[in-house]
Amino acid sequence: RRPTACYPHRTTTQHRGRTTLPRTTMEAAFLESGTNVDKGENARLSSFVGAISIADLVKTTLGPKGMDKILQHVGEHNQSVSVTNDGATILRSVHLDNAAAKVLVDIAKVQDDEVGDGTTSVAVLCGEMLREAEQLVTQQHIHPQTIAAGWRLARTYAREALEAAAIDVSSDEAKFRDVLLKIARTTLSSKLLTHEKDYFANLAVDAVLRLRGSTNLEHIQVLKKAGGQLRDSYLEEGFLLDKRIGVGQPHRIENAKILIANTSMDT
Repeated sequence: RRPTACYPHRTTTQHRGRTTLPRTTMEAAFLESGTNVDKGENARLSSFVGAISIADLVKTTLGPKGMDKILQHVGEHNQSVSVTNDGATILRSVHLDNAAAKVLVDIAKVQDDEVGDGTTSVAVLCGEMLREAEQLVTQQHIHPQTIAAGWRLARTYAREALEAAAIDVSSDEAKFRDVLLKIARTTLSSKLLTHEKDYFANLAVDAVLRLRGSTNLEHIQVLKKAGGQLRDSYLEEGFLLDKRIGVGQPHRIENAKILIANTSMDT
């Protein structure tokens, strides 16, 4: 009788000519030494804690009575300190190693890029939803896919309720402008412009109304100049070209002929 060798720590499984190595062997082949792997409940709990911590970080900055955060850079050549209550700025300054927290920050960045406001609200809303989801998963043992399906259903009903409650005032120009002013004032209440929100609300509404229904905000050109006061800002009726006047060139020309070219002429 021939002896049989036994290797208790290394097993292989063959399925239709394919050999599957143990999970530990696969992980060792792709992960560096010293790397920890979280699985099951530990991985799920780590994701919940990371995302909820980000939401708690910016929650106190929400609203007109929100508190400011002191941010200090930790770079070798940049250790400056800044004070802000803007959610997008805070989230961009935080260094993360948690995957779920990074997803939450990416959601806030998309909100800032697409809308320009509401980054803190999005982060706080997602954090509170995950906080409730954690209770459903850990205590009531509801599957995450079931919770996600419930969220999608709730989103559908919420959108239907909002559309049913919406009032169209676009036909009345005076009322439409008044609604836009209220929206602009609400948005500026949590910004640094809160003391001049009435002035800048009119400025923003006038600029948006000139688009005549277009939603492309890139048509509004914003020129920033250092110095002066907030009320020195203004909305120009025409087009401003941010260029310096050359030596010996006139500073003012009336009834001038304008050439429009689709190529750069800078030297």
